[in-house]
Amino acid sequence: MTPDPFDRRRLARRLTQVANTTVAHALAGAARPDGNGARRIALTGAPGAGKSTLAGALARERLRHPGRIGILAIDPSSPLTGGAILGDRIRMAALAEEPRIYIRSIASRTAAAGLADNLPDLLAAFDAESFTETIVETAGVGQTEYEIRHLVDTTVLVLMPGAGDQIQLMKSGIMETADIYVVNKADLDGADRVAAELRAIAGLSGARPRSWVSPIVLTSAVGERGIAELSQAIDAHTSWHLERADKGEREAARRACHVRILIECRVREVVSEMTVAELGAPIADVYAKVVARLPGG
Repeated sequence: MTPDPFDRRRLARRLTQVANTTVAHALAGAARPDGNGARRIALTGAPGAGKSTLAGALARERLRHPGRIGILAIDPSSPLTGGAILGDRIRMAALAEEPRIYIRSIASRTAAAGLADNLPDLLAAFDAESFTETIVETAGVGQTEYEIRHLVDTTVLVLMPGAGDQIQLMKSGIMETADIYVVNKADLDGADRVAAELRAIAGLSGARPRSWVSPIVLTSAVGERGIAELSQAIDAHTSWHLERADKGEREAARRACHVRILIECRVREVVSEMTVAELGAPIADVYAKVVARLPGG
């Protein structure tokens, strides 16, 4: 069943407004979530792993379910303009005419961990338009950049052949928090070896009673190999989520993450407003001035 049409231009304006808003305005417009928001799926991993192409293929596969799908692709910021480089939008151009899919590239700007400024509020904007699912593609991430897991329901870590060193670097951070592992570009040599390393790490980590066992899926843009399997793994994780009575706990973690992001944004605002003379003071004095100005948000 096709969902009710929505105003794409209005949503585009809203997302631009949210992305550019100050902390003060974000707080003024913040509303408590009603618990009926879109299912959130994050694709995260190192640059070059093929996350954009995978996001497009996954979105097409997810159209087998009713409803509309939003794709929020976080691009590294341009060093000249601060805007998104738009590589994600280019690679997903084939989906532009699909009426049930909406794609938006957003610049990471000052945010860390592969995220974007005001990301919780951007996701809330998709919720307000009654999207069934929102796929978030993070910018390239590394060892400990796994904050996205607090804002989504399912975290998919995307790796590729030749990623053995990446696995060693990541396993103390995001490797331990991913819900699904994907070895993308599986048509290349070495994909099976990466999958084997992932299985070895999963075996060493142990499993708690009723814990989720993260599956390993091999995917490729060639013939869209493994995309249906990945979609099924997401559905299985969704069902597992629904069986766990921890909605309050997840919501608390999500709100705590939102508050941390707002505080970090406010600190960046304050520091960016300081003069060269102020920043030239002893570091303890600079710190005290920043803390004193935080309530101004």
